[in-house]
Amino acid sequence: MSSQDKMLTRIGGLLRQAESTDNEHEAEAFLAAAQKLATRSAIDLAVARSHVANRERRPTPLQRVIPIGEPGKKGLRTYVQLFVAIAAANDVRCDVARSSTTVYAYGFDTDLDTCEALYASLLVQMVRASDQYIKSGAYRSATTEKVVAVPGRFGRTVRRTVRTPVAGVTARLNFQMAFGARIGKRLAEVKADVETEALKAEANETVPTGTALALRNKELELTDFYSRTSEARGTWRGPQASAGYSAAARRAGDRAGKAARLGSAPELDAARGQLGRGSGT
Repeated sequence: MSSQDKMLTRIGGLLRQAESTDNEHEAEAFLAAAQKLATRSAIDLAVARSHVANRERRPTPLQRVIPIGEPGKKGLRTYVQLFVAIAAANDVRCDVARSSTTVYAYGFDTDLDTCEALYASLLVQMVRASDQYIKSGAYRSATTEKVVAVPGRFGRTVRRTVRTPVAGVTARLNFQMAFGARIGKRLAEVKADVETEALKAEANETVPTGTALALRNKELELTDFYSRTSEARGTWRGPQASAGYSAAARRAGDRAGKAARLGSAPELDAARGQLGRGSGT
């Protein structure tokens, strides 16, 4: 078994432990451990890349096409938001199709594998949690502001802000937006902590391992690859709750993001299989 396969197996074990526990604190601990392992592996790979000689092919960044959903399906932008948040914590850059049906991810293969596995697990969790929130009917007691056009004096139309009940689609979108944002914050914190620990450990080594330089070289290599490969003509601005805003749904989604367990896929390979893999370039 290659070192890459061993890393994926270890992360898969942590995902299974996160899935099997009913204790939200244990689930969060396993999530953090899985992300730490992935981040540490990326650091090790970055160090290794800086020392690879010409006797073997050096790993290079690639583009992978990530299918998000069929055209017209509601909520695709919140799905994209979730993937982009995971990618940001794993040294992967993203372009998003205008229809939000596809993400074009740029990064090293092991980082892309980690993103796909985490996304497949967390997507199941996000959809399930939002379904439970909608079915509970808790959103029905909330209201939201909406601008409407009403007849005014002298035949003129006047725009007024009124409070209306929150629709189910509004509640779902707001819930999922908050869920994705919270997951992004959690993973970003883990990434920052692990990298800080690695750099501190290197500072205490008699013979530096070159972690800082390797991380910088990895970033520059990915930036160069992205600039040469990407055909994006703008910046993705994230999901917009055009149907309205619901503070209650946002709070509920944030709580679910804090307590999230990593999906129902017991193996990383199975998780990647649910998504399907695009061609690398």
